[in-house]
Amino acid sequence: MEKNKKIVWITGASSGIGAALAKIYADRGAKLILSSRKVAALEQVKSECQNPENIKILPIDLSDFDAAPAKVQKAFDFFGRIDILINNAGVSQRSLIADTQFDVFKKLIDIDYLGTIALSRALLPFFLLQEGGHYVVVSSVMGKYGSPFRSGYAAAKHALHGFFDVMRMEHQKDNIAVTMICPGFVRTPIAMNSLRGDGSVLGEDDLATRKGMVVENFARKMVRSVDQNKWEVSFGGKERLGVYLKILSNKLLHNIVIRSKVR
Repeated sequence: MEKNKKIVWITGASSGIGAALAKIYADRGAKLILSSRKVAALEQVKSECQNPENIKILPIDLSDFDAAPAKVQKAFDFFGRIDILINNAGVSQRSLIADTQFDVFKKLIDIDYLGTIALSRALLPFFLLQEGGHYVVVSSVMGKYGSPFRSGYAAAKHALHGFFDVMRMEHQKDNIAVTMICPGFVRTPIAMNSLRGDGSVLGEDDLATRKGMVVENFARKMVRSVDQNKWEVSFGGKERLGVYLKILSNKLLHNIVIRSKVR
């Protein structure tokens, strides 16, 4: 199928990276399924896209694992096919391990990891039936190395790499592709929506995020990587260098990260 006419399902599409991706794919003539928990925000994104008649809204809560098969069936029924699932939804964290309640770690794993694989696993039979498909997973540089105040978030993102690397191995023969996207700091509401140690929402931005990549620029780079069927790419500022530094010297990376003022 022509890349500009594909059917693309985007989770976490109500703001930030997901909303920027929706506008790019809509401009290219793709048919879209937009998902998040925030229906009003999804409708607003839809209204800002080209060809809104080609866009469907599908509310989803990733922590409701049992609902995944029904959500996938409904998404498939919209257009009779799904070519690309962009697993973009997630939540971050800003708390020290010692100050973080266990339920917060569980919530991070439930949303950022288990919810993502529940949806992706439920979609797999449809990809097999149509003899192809593309999983795109928005991980993070935190999926490659850790940083203080982000322990549970980094753990969930690390887990995504393990799962989807195996997905690629097992189903490359079935024309099913996997692209892992590892952004550094991007100007999105991710910090604002991060969880504190008690589970409350942080509700404030941070300097690193405000100085990060412009979200539209990041989204364009991401779409090009998907078009090129890249296996794994990282984008960002100096923080992305940690991905490569860890390979060379984990101890050096450790010392650099703990001396940084990023929170």
